[in-house]
Amino acid sequence: MPSSNALSELGEIDMVEDATTLARLLEKNLRENPDNLAVIDSNRRLTYRELNDEVEKTATTLINMGVKKGDKLGIWMPNNVEWTVAWFSITAIGGVVIPMDTWYKPAESEYILGHSDSVGVFINDRSGRADYIAMMNEIWPKLPALKSVIVNGKPAEGMLSFDEIIRNTEIDRKAVDERRKENDIDDVAFILYTSGTTGKPKGAMLSYHNITKNAKAMADILFAKKEDKLLVPVPFSHCFGNVLSITMASVAGMSMYAMSAFDPEEALRVIETEKCTMINGVPTMFVRMLEVLDRKHYDTTSLRTGAMAGAPCPIDIMKGTIERMHCNVSIAYGLTEASPLITMTRFDDPIEKRVETVGRPIPDVEVRIVDDDRNSLPVGEMGELACRGYNVMKGYYKMPEATAETIDEEGWLYSGDLAVRDDEGYISIVGRKKDMVIVGGFNVYPRELEEFYIAHPKILDVAVVGVPDHDLGEIVAAAVIPAPGLEITPQEVVDYSYGKVASAKVPRFVMITDSLPISGRGKVQKFILRKQFQEKIEEGKLKKMVPTAVRQKQKAKEAETLSDRMVSSGKVKTDKKEKLEKFIAGLDDEQEAALEDIMETKRD
Repeated sequence: MPSSNALSELGEIDMVEDATTLARLLEKNLRENPDNLAVIDSNRRLTYRELNDEVEKTATTLINMGVKKGDKLGIWMPNNVEWTVAWFSITAIGGVVIPMDTWYKPAESEYILGHSDSVGVFINDRSGRADYIAMMNEIWPKLPALKSVIVNGKPAEGMLSFDEIIRNTEIDRKAVDERRKENDIDDVAFILYTSGTTGKPKGAMLSYHNITKNAKAMADILFAKKEDKLLVPVPFSHCFGNVLSITMASVAGMSMYAMSAFDPEEALRVIETEKCTMINGVPTMFVRMLEVLDRKHYDTTSLRTGAMAGAPCPIDIMKGTIERMHCNVSIAYGLTEASPLITMTRFDDPIEKRVETVGRPIPDVEVRIVDDDRNSLPVGEMGELACRGYNVMKGYYKMPEATAETIDEEGWLYSGDLAVRDDEGYISIVGRKKDMVIVGGFNVYPRELEEFYIAHPKILDVAVVGVPDHDLGEIVAAAVIPAPGLEITPQEVVDYSYGKVASAKVPRFVMITDSLPISGRGKVQKFILRKQFQEKIEEGKLKKMVPTAVRQKQKAKEAETLSDRMVSSGKVKTDKKEKLEKFIAGLDDEQEAALEDIMETKRD
């Protein structure tokens, strides 16, 4: 347990099994850490006292607008101070947050705001090339339940200015306090729509109990304390951002720096200038920062820990993060429907467990590995990971059938992830159950192959899928993004794996690309990638690859057959056969075909 007073005194704010509401968390920090910095971005810095003031003004405005307990309001902004204010304001009055990704297009936003029955939404006027006001004007007429749009920036006609709310609203503390008291830990805090990699997004309903206790679990494992400063380059619209960053920071009473978009050099600059002690990120972020440190010095000695999650972490990246960034990072695993944390590595775990597994279950969460009939499997056998505990979502919003498919009558949540538990209780994630490729009866798990390829110095990212094959049923196809400034050929990709992995795992189709189809949750949409491969194969734009070593064996056999024919025809003497075989084996396919054509012509 951390020694932080912010954690040890949580019982004073009506914690039930270490859970509370977001409103009470903010009250706790107003009482205990009023002058501690709460949230920082590139433009503003708010203490907990100042954050609470802006939250109460915004909450008063929402009450005056007629927002009732249980009403839904979207937040469609990049990471910034205003996102945090909106998060605490909506929940302070019993509203339900609908986090929205900044890269959503009008169709996605219309679906989520419509399906969630949102009555309002907080947006930026612009962010990068995205014009949120234009997109809102396009979809607003199609959303009859949506009454209000609050804009961070310059609002359009009919929209409200976030800045004017903060500057001009007179706080109605009595009304806000009455709403705060109505909040219950089992109320839904937010509905987060999942990636929709296989269809329409589903809205996972997460309660205050789910998220505050989950955030505290991470805070405990990382020994978070109010003196810490957390750098958050992951989106607030994801659980990693809003539960394991915003809420965890509030649990510990620490400061948080919100990055609007990840840039590796800017992240390192912030770590150096702000003296950040913690960082949350996905492995790719750490890869990019280590690449910058290869060519430029930044002082990262203030870092002590953080969490890495969201994708497999190569061993060298984990070691580089610890040794070169001075960040004793912990590996976390979870999913939206589990609030999100399920397992995590600890500081005292052996190094091999910290780099090769996703750790052990967090307190008060059960994990089991099951077969296709959902029967528990013994240690060492691979199956689907299921979890049960306080962290399991309340269900999918307006989707009872989908909820019943995911959570059984005993409360077990089935993740869809394939995993193995060892005899010490450590969990290793093998891949997604639905992603498995069956090559002639041999099971291939794309995640395993992706982890293998990500270690290639010329490969930035890779995604593996299965495509139909007449002989084997399915074969492996790999889409590869080359590392910046480097080139890699499909043949190199195939040859890199041949002889190092089972033959069935070697990709037979390779597509070199500059991007992968990514969902709103930042996950590769493999059903789209699979379709792209099939279209290119049918159009003849991709050819089936053969490993160079296999082709050489084939050519040697073909050369032997061809030279035998030439010797038997009397055109070549027997003692010249070996030299002829070497000569033929050195020809490319076109030259060999021409030679055979010449022989056939002479025979005629």
